[in-house]
Amino acid sequence: MASSRYPVIAAAVKERLQVAAIDFGTTYSGYALSFRSDFVDDPLKIMTNQWKSGAGRPASLKTSSCILFRPDQSFDSFGFEAEDKYAELAMDEAHFDWFYFKRFKMLLYENKDLNRSTMLKDDKGLEMPAMAVFTEGIRYLKDKLIESCEDRSYGLHLHEIHWVITVPAIWDDTAKQFMREAAINAGIETDHLSLALEPEAASLFCKYLPVEKVKGATGGGISCFAPGKRYLVLDAGGGTVDITIHETQRDHTVRELYKANGGPWGGTKIDEAFINFLTDITGPDVMEMFQRDHTDDFLDLMREFEIKKTGFAPDSDQKITFKMPISIHEIFQTVRGEDFRRSLISKHDLRDQVTFAGDKLRVQSGQVKTFFTETCGKIVSHLNDIFNEGSVCGTDTILMVGGFSESKMLQEAIRNGFPDKKIIVPAEAGLAVLKGAVIFGHSPKAIASRVARHTYGIKINKTFNRAVHPYSKMMIVDYEEQCTDCFDKHVEIGQEVKVGLEFDEKSYIPSSRNQTSVNVKVYTSDKKSPEYVDEPGCNLLGNIVIDVSDIDTYEERNFVVKMIYGDTELGLEARVLKTGRVLNASFDFLG
Repeated sequence: MASSRYPVIAAAVKERLQVAAIDFGTTYSGYALSFRSDFVDDPLKIMTNQWKSGAGRPASLKTSSCILFRPDQSFDSFGFEAEDKYAELAMDEAHFDWFYFKRFKMLLYENKDLNRSTMLKDDKGLEMPAMAVFTEGIRYLKDKLIESCEDRSYGLHLHEIHWVITVPAIWDDTAKQFMREAAINAGIETDHLSLALEPEAASLFCKYLPVEKVKGATGGGISCFAPGKRYLVLDAGGGTVDITIHETQRDHTVRELYKANGGPWGGTKIDEAFINFLTDITGPDVMEMFQRDHTDDFLDLMREFEIKKTGFAPDSDQKITFKMPISIHEIFQTVRGEDFRRSLISKHDLRDQVTFAGDKLRVQSGQVKTFFTETCGKIVSHLNDIFNEGSVCGTDTILMVGGFSESKMLQEAIRNGFPDKKIIVPAEAGLAVLKGAVIFGHSPKAIASRVARHTYGIKINKTFNRAVHPYSKMMIVDYEEQCTDCFDKHVEIGQEVKVGLEFDEKSYIPSSRNQTSVNVKVYTSDKKSPEYVDEPGCNLLGNIVIDVSDIDTYEERNFVVKMIYGDTELGLEARVLKTGRVLNASFDFLG
């Protein structure tokens, strides 16, 4: 095996000979692959795919996160192919019974009651099970990667592939389990699957970049990754913005200093602002009819805006031109009884902002800048709050990754908001998460520690103490007075948790002698030390199901539970206290 030219973190797991990563994004998705032998010599030797579209777009290293199902809910197509086919169906007015989902990943962040039966609405309001939609999307990307490698004779061995799927760091444990189960349904074995937190993956990728590929870096290397240096990772994607604070350790691992945070301030918010602008100038009824009855024209308009949005610069004083479909003029004439162009010209508040040149709508640059104002402002404000936290003191660098970080408007907002910080934007900001996920797959221990985003605990009964416990929580179980709803804390919010570190085991015993299984309820809280699970700020995360059916005596059913918090997903171990026998136990956060 070739000697490495890079510091590679040794993984305390079986060596992964082939790592394939799937970046399932809100706006764009893609996959990448590398072999262990290549990774050891050059971690950046990562193979990606060139996606092509028949809609006149240039080849891209990612495809659109769109998925199309036939009227019988069977899978038809994904990505640019799905976009193009749906537009063709819409032109023939044959799309009404088809299921078309776009930018649906945000459901897993927004839906706080997520479960296996959660339904997902398409652009027309038609519903399908969300699990089926995510499963088929992952299956397509998995199969496409395998097919591509076979075509190129890469010598892929399916049983040796370790798969990595990216997820936002601000997702809760329920959303992560949902994504894992979708991947398993798509044919990926759970033992061959890891979830990578997106800003962590991007950070690992940027550590290996040569200095000439990083805007803002100077000297012989990227100094922000030197041991002891602290830097903020701003992962701005299509749907969410993920933020973490990292510190590089002497052994080249990365330590998280502040709990992962962020919000729904991704690039799609700029699209929403543009749609709101069109709604303001046409009226909501006209815009609704346009989107519903002329879907193909609407898709073309948003495609054009996506291109203009990415390249729009803050110092631009040029008008931005959009080709307005004839259908929107016709709808406006029908609904309003007047010409769309003349109507705009007569509006005093718009007269200086928009003009028409034939079928082209020309918008002043100042108006276009307002599309970015609210979203960029929220990101800057949130970053200000973080930099005021004492635990991030000494963080002088902002590393911008993710597709939205390629926006010059966002870059300018960050520079203006933090003139005392060094702003770094890698040349492949939009691919940093995808390629970093491959690196994470080879070196899962490269992240040395993470910070707990919540306090985690288990709902238990305690022996009732009349001097301490409220009488409203007293109940009699097997002739004993017990206090219900007690929060038994395992890990505290803000606590640094080293990867692989085992916490003290918690001992429990079934509350009833007749139980054959124990359903342990797991709760989270924003408080450091809640006493009861029904306090404000406490939320039921889900259950741990433990099988004790083959334990003969009640006394031997005393078991210990150990939850492992340092990895990207919660780990679990349960065993009999007396004998040490491992029990069959599993998480269920999806209901």
